[in-house]
Amino acid sequence: MNIITLDFETYYDTEHSLSHLSTVQYVHSPLFKVWGVGIKINDAQTEWFGADECTDAIKAIQWDEVAVVCHNTPFDAYILTQHYKCTPKYYYDTAAMARGLAPNESASLKATCERMFPDDKTMRKGDELINAKGIFDLPPDIEEQIAGYCIQDVDLTYALYNSMQPTYPQSELDLIDLTCRMFVEPKLVLNKPLLIAHKEEVIQDTLQYIAASGLSRAQLASQKQFAEHLESINITVPTKKSPRTGKMIPAFSKTDAAYTQMCNMHPEHKALWDAREAVKSRIEETRAQRMLDGCTEQGTLPVPLRYYAAHTGRFGGNEKINLQNLPRGSKLRNALQAGAGQMLYVADLSNIEARMLAWLAKEQDLLDSFVAGEDVYSNFAGQIYNRTITKADKLERYVGKTAILGLGYGMGADKYKAVLAQGTPGIDVTKETALSIVTQYRAMYPNIPQLWSIGKQLLFYMLDQTGAQYSYGPLQVASNALKLPNGMYLQYPKLRYANGDFIYDSGRTGITRTHGPRLVENIVQALARIVITDQMLAIQKLPEVDVVLTVHDEIIALSSDKNADKTLKEIMTIMTTAPTWCSELPLDAEGAYSKIYDK
Repeated sequence: MNIITLDFETYYDTEHSLSHLSTVQYVHSPLFKVWGVGIKINDAQTEWFGADECTDAIKAIQWDEVAVVCHNTPFDAYILTQHYKCTPKYYYDTAAMARGLAPNESASLKATCERMFPDDKTMRKGDELINAKGIFDLPPDIEEQIAGYCIQDVDLTYALYNSMQPTYPQSELDLIDLTCRMFVEPKLVLNKPLLIAHKEEVIQDTLQYIAASGLSRAQLASQKQFAEHLESINITVPTKKSPRTGKMIPAFSKTDAAYTQMCNMHPEHKALWDAREAVKSRIEETRAQRMLDGCTEQGTLPVPLRYYAAHTGRFGGNEKINLQNLPRGSKLRNALQAGAGQMLYVADLSNIEARMLAWLAKEQDLLDSFVAGEDVYSNFAGQIYNRTITKADKLERYVGKTAILGLGYGMGADKYKAVLAQGTPGIDVTKETALSIVTQYRAMYPNIPQLWSIGKQLLFYMLDQTGAQYSYGPLQVASNALKLPNGMYLQYPKLRYANGDFIYDSGRTGITRTHGPRLVENIVQALARIVITDQMLAIQKLPEVDVVLTVHDEIIALSSDKNADKTLKEIMTIMTTAPTWCSELPLDAEGAYSKIYDK
């Protein structure tokens, strides 16, 4: 397969830029113009084609027989597929590969070249300033500068590809291809009238909340004014230390346990709390608008997933649209729909991280409960309350669920108490009760605390410079890293041990502390991610099935509405089959099909 490396240079100005617009808005704007493109065919010399030559040069390539390589492929490939109607056979993305190899570092072309070629000063992105802002038709001298700049970027991108691709796991390259495909070849239909109506409804609801509170929007939005009002009605303002200044400030965040406690203590002021939340959190309104902004002229939604958004490999949102946290049952989800003659197939892994933790810890009783199809959240809640708990006992089950999902990573009584208080609804338990539940969990599942000790030992092994080989389960210890079963690495750059703490450099976020339980959490997340992404790739290989989105432990696919039961059965078989490296892992999943994303 021929390799085409390319880079588009396009018109921009103060407002018509990617800092103000989504990729979709930018490319479909009346102001959009391709100044030129740099194209390298395999290892041939890179050529620049200006605006008048661009179309002919692109159309001369048999795109369905080639793989395209770009640095930030979703942008360039979106221009290629949407503007020129050319669809490559395969998508590589050196920016995505850079994130996979160094998830804690910048994936910019400049930073990646400096990291990959530290001793080769010729492999450096030019830093000369070319002021072409607002110039629609480039004069020859500026075009010449931009052409040279573009050719250099293409050559650097190709060099990065040659450096990274040979050893990059094929499954991960396929995942990058799929991630790009979800964006540049969108198939999810967006119900724009539903979103527009929902946005207007949210705006009107906010106005009603404000009116009911008796305060103005400004009073509700201002920390100072809101605090002054609370004091005027004899409510003690909760405070916390500012991480930036060190000074005490009002604790008015939804994640502040003291704020949640205050709201729960004063239900008579529910109108006030609702109004404050409605004013401060415009997330429903902004999400709706960003989804509308990201919609193509054909009514489809390019799915902007960020590959390797976390060092555990999990996806993140992109293009200011985070489809990873759409509330269940929300109209935002309902707006994502199948086209004519098609159906959405949604499959959701059940308790994957809790199952993975039990498998890693060899906690057989918990594994047996999963195999038997028992509700482990209710089971543990039953131990807490010393009676039978079912899904109908929502509050008690939530206490058990929070324990199963949180206490496996070293959470103490104070944190557990705070998490319960911040839930919906908030549950207030005493410190003694929280401590009792933590103690009970560790006694009931003793192999899990033992796994934390193993995690601590793995951290020490990462520091071992003797060349000795260490492993645990599917993990192999490397210097400052753990090799995962798919060939990727869980990395802790410049890991060291000082004054009883393990610390490492987490790139742009600075120095981070870790410990045995936290490492276990990272491992569980990384391994669960591999299970899910491998399932995505397997589903993508089914005949006439396209994976169009993933949300945490959920995979959404699009296929014909004919033989829907058969298609769903094939998908569920994949979802419940464990990988060979953890064949004893008991998997379970829920699945359904519908015209809309309503799970």
